[in-house]
Formats: sequence, C-alpha cells, structure tokens
Amino acid sequence: MKELLLKYKIELEENELQKFEKFLEIFKEKNAQINLSAIRDDEWIIEKHFIDSIMLNIFVELEWKIADLWTWWGFPLIPLAIINPEAQFTGIDSVGKKLKAVDDFVEQLGLTNVDTLNGRAEEIWQNDDYRGQFDYVTSRATAYLPTLLEYVIPLLKIWGIFIAYKLEDKEELQSAKKAFARLGCKIMKVKNYTIWDQPRTFILIEKIAATHKKYPRSIWEPLKNPIK
Repeated sequence: MKELLLKYKIELEENELQKFEKFLEIFKEKNAQINLSAIRDDEWIIEKHFIDSIMLNIFVELEWKIADLWTWWGFPLIPLAIINPEAQFTGIDSVGKKLKAVDDFVEQLGLTNVDTLNGRAEEIWQNDDYRGQFDYVTSRATAYLPTLLEYVIPLLKIWGIFIAYKLEDKEELQSAKKAFARLGCKIMKVKNYTIWDQPRTFILIEKIAATHKKYPRSIWEPLKNPIK
C-alpha cells in the first residue's frame, strides 16, 4: 500500500495507514459476502477506491461539516474521514443496506467522526436540520451534473463548496450552465488528475445565494427532466 500511495505522492501518518490496511481487509470480507464492488484485486481497491477518494486532499482542505451524497459503500466518505479526523462527516443514501455496511465499517475502524442518514433527498432536504447546514458536500461518480446539482446545492450553506468527482467531460460541464444560475452557485475551479491512466477531475462549485425551496423537485423529476 505504501508504494501505491507514494506513486501518487500521498503520505499518511502511521495510524492512518493502519486504518487503511484494516479497511482493505474488512472491505474484501464484506465484498465476498454481499458483492459491494466488482473491484476485488487489492491493488485496484487501493487505487480505484482508497486513493481516488483521498486525492481530494491534495487540492482542498476539508473541515467542519461535510456530507457525502449517495455514499454507496462509503467512498469517498470513509477514506476522507480517516485522513480528516477533525471534520464531521455524514454519509447520505436512500438504500439502507448500503448504509448498514458503512456503519459496520465505521464501527470496526473506530471512526468517531462519521454518521449516516438514510432517506430520499427530495424528502429530507426540506428539513431544516439538513438543508443549508453543510460546509462541503462530496459526491463520487453518481449522476449527470445538472441532476446532481439540484440534489446537492440545497444541502450547502451559502459560500459552502460542492466537490463532484467526475471523469473528464467538458460537454457535461457546459450542460450545467442553467442549473448554476437557477440554484445559486458557480464553478470555482476544475482540478484534473489521473488514476490508473484514466483522466479524472474534481469540479469545485461554490454556493453564492440561497436556493429556492422548490428545489429539489419531486421524486425522479431532477433525473427525468434536468434543469436546462
């Protein structure tokens, strides 16, 4: 694992490295039981899940309250929580069995800065306990950007930052122009990187105004009819 981390110029504290080594073992064990991921080779798990998740720390200093939307099996949630122990993370997903696996990983790794929230964005976003309460939101390889923005931006405080983990796609970025205007946000910067010879990008988006209460729209509407 150390050699792969050095390949990407990532240095971890010894206690962080130990947590990642333990995470590798418990992830493989759980994956054998309930098929979390098609990626099963140790090297691929380390590069395509662990390292891809924590590459963000090269570009952004995460702090305060962070949500990971559609966290699936805990990426980038758990790797980011391991190396940012002072920040408080919330993993959000509508599928309970996925969050059950995440909760199990968190418990076994002894992480005290992670909780989970089970529910649909269209329903829980109208709750003032969550709407406009996060300093950062992350989401990795999930939805088309205009759809994703409609789900994410209501979660952020004004001046909060959304980081989308994406493959490089300039057309997708262009397609989100109207969504930026409607939802009260703008692109801060785009940072490119490479994992396993595959070009990837972090899109950093800042919330600059309050988001209208009608967003996100009713269930499935952002997916079927993205803001255009």
